Amino acid sequence: MKGSSLKNFTLFFILIAFTDLVGVQYGLPIVHTIAKPLLIPILAAMLYNSGLVSTKKIVLTGLFFSWWGDIFLLLDSPGSLYFIAGLSSFLTTHVLYIFYFLSVKNQAPSLFKSQPIWFLATLVYGVGLVILLLPHLGELKIPVVLYATVICSMLLSSLHIYLKTNRPANKLFVLGATLFVLSDSLLAINKFYQPFPMAGVGIMLTYCLAQYFIVRGSITLDNTASPNQ
Repeated sequence: MKGSSLKNFTLFFILIAFTDLVGVQYGLPIVHTIAKPLLIPILAAMLYNSGLVSTKKIVLTGLFFSWWGDIFLLLDSPGSLYFIAGLSSFLTTHVLYIFYFLSVKNQAPSLFKSQPIWFLATLVYGVGLVILLLPHLGELKIPVVLYATVICSMLLSSLHIYLKTNRPANKLFVLGATLFVLSDSLLAINKFYQPFPMAGVGIMLTYCLAQYFIVRGSITLDNTASPNQ
């Protein structure tokens, strides 16, 4: 993708993301309803324009399910099934991202071989989040525990390939995966444990950055380059 085209997509995404955050922060539901569904299509168009190889199609499919997740969560209301539908959509996205990360084939060792602390830290975080939320989940215990397992697995898979991918793709993938876990964690804490100030802004900001960094990582990834050890 030409630099000017990538820059234009990025600026457009920033503009729509900022508009959405303003709508969330100032309680303007019509702004949020219009802006939020535009975010993922912009990223999908940016990825598609970069030239789709087979592995990038996995990310594009993940974005498709993310878009449906965004729509379902916009429609969510007490007693509705839209939250479960949104959860299922994003669960599918995370599974697809796991497949994408693990599709990277390289002889370089896994990051966990030299720095197992990252595996342990992710495991401790995931278990701690589940312990915090479990007493408040009611009938959603199994779906939320499954979701927590999958999002932490997605983060682990991005860390696993850190030494197997070239810069800056490796850093973008880990940053994006980490922010995605943070965004989902904030959403879960706000919904099930304790609502907190500016939760909506925090959730959307980390979500937008997460998806953007993963897409940028996919665009910049060069599987033929030597990984940075």
